[in-house]
Amino acid sequence: MKVAFGPEDAAIDYQQDLANPGQFPFTRGPYPTMYRSKLWTMRQYAGFATAAESNARYRYLLSQGQTGLSVAFDLPTQMGYDSDHAMAQGEVGKVGVAIDTLEDMETLFEQIPLDKVSTSMTINSTAAILLAMYIAVAKKQNVSPAKISGTIQNDILKEYIARGTYIYPPHPSLRIVTDIFAYCAKEVPKWNTISISGYHIREAGSTAAQEVAFTLADAICYVQAAVDAGLGVDDFAPRIAFFFNSHNQFLEEVAKFRAARRLWAKIMRDRFGAKDARSQALRFHAQTAGSTLTAQQAELNIIRTTIQALAAVLGGAQSLHTNSMDEALGLPTEHAARIALRTQQVIGYESGVADTADALAGSYTIEHLTNEIERLAMEYIQKIDDLGGMLMAIEKGFVQREIERASYTYQLAVEANEQIVVGVNRFTMDEEVRMPVLRLDEKLEREQVARVQAVRERRDAKAVEAALHQIAQAARMNDNLMPRILTAVEAYATLGEISDSLRNVFGEYVAAE
Repeated sequence: MKVAFGPEDAAIDYQQDLANPGQFPFTRGPYPTMYRSKLWTMRQYAGFATAAESNARYRYLLSQGQTGLSVAFDLPTQMGYDSDHAMAQGEVGKVGVAIDTLEDMETLFEQIPLDKVSTSMTINSTAAILLAMYIAVAKKQNVSPAKISGTIQNDILKEYIARGTYIYPPHPSLRIVTDIFAYCAKEVPKWNTISISGYHIREAGSTAAQEVAFTLADAICYVQAAVDAGLGVDDFAPRIAFFFNSHNQFLEEVAKFRAARRLWAKIMRDRFGAKDARSQALRFHAQTAGSTLTAQQAELNIIRTTIQALAAVLGGAQSLHTNSMDEALGLPTEHAARIALRTQQVIGYESGVADTADALAGSYTIEHLTNEIERLAMEYIQKIDDLGGMLMAIEKGFVQREIERASYTYQLAVEANEQIVVGVNRFTMDEEVRMPVLRLDEKLEREQVARVQAVRERRDAKAVEAALHQIAQAARMNDNLMPRILTAVEAYATLGEISDSLRNVFGEYVAAE
């Protein structure tokens, strides 16, 4: 569902609605000069098979001009299972890299100096464990935790809404999130402690306005939980980041990013009393829309990705991932990943769009769409408030039903040829051009299983047992979990063992039928 065009609100209050880039309400961007001073971070999302395989891909991308890392983890790692667990069989290294112990994390970042590279990790249920491993690797490199920079997604609420890689029930999961906020505010001050994700909400089929509304409603829930835990809003809110989808409707997408910034600025100032401008300014990473990629005429995905990337840039993204053309077929090949990176580089260095802080401000179309998306998103946020907040809205299935309805409406439009998808329901070909597909060797899973079992055999078992006991105690006593998890990680406790210690206290979440 696209936002309707109309002339009714074409008049713009430049002082109140726009201001200048870097000024409240940040409609035109969080920084005064935007890309005129520094281009967005080109952060290609990558990870597959083992830590050694992924490390080679990271070093290749960095050698090709990538300016930040973005780590994809496999499903067992996301769900808190070691690679030799029965639930992990057949999934090790398939949709991301397998990380079982600190040894894997050391291999993943071998020859990559963590004081010089910013790293984003797309991880939620096990975010505290992976962050602890990252900190431990930095310490082994003699890099102070105070000097490392990056982001963990740590956005558990959207897992209950749209993605499903949850472990614990919502309330203890929120507790882990706020523990990370509190720990990093003191120990890892340059780290973005959460990247609140609209990306997966949009991939599940939401509209642009729903993506903004449900993402910001999640954010409200996190901020309120942190405030209720005794944290000062301006102590943690400057390190909150967001993660949005950049979809096909070019003008609507540009407006979506602007509307999200303006709405968040007002929420933080008026609802939470944030005084620090950094708490009010929404900063976001964008990724082009995986759900728009097609297996049919897959080379057309380069064009789709370029348009979506340009929308993210003109919408003011702080970092960007561009999808590879072959991702509807399998994991990206090195060739396809390089083209995806080059797409960003051409936009940044050849197109001229980075020469002005906000090229589209004042366009009647853009301003109308910005206003309309803000209005629709605010209506959803009010409905969620009326339901008792985002946790209650999720538990009642409201958010899930709204996304399902939007997704169904879109699919009907595609099937009726009302929504054109080039190469799928129009301009099709009888014979497709064959494209190389990256295939993983099955022996890599066996090697990863042997690796985690070898670590268990040679580590100090008593130290691990003591560390896991301390985690369980902290979980029961409501003490901050992060220092205990870091101790366990440094003793080479596995990700699955640490997750099980918390499972035994918190239980597991089972979605309602």
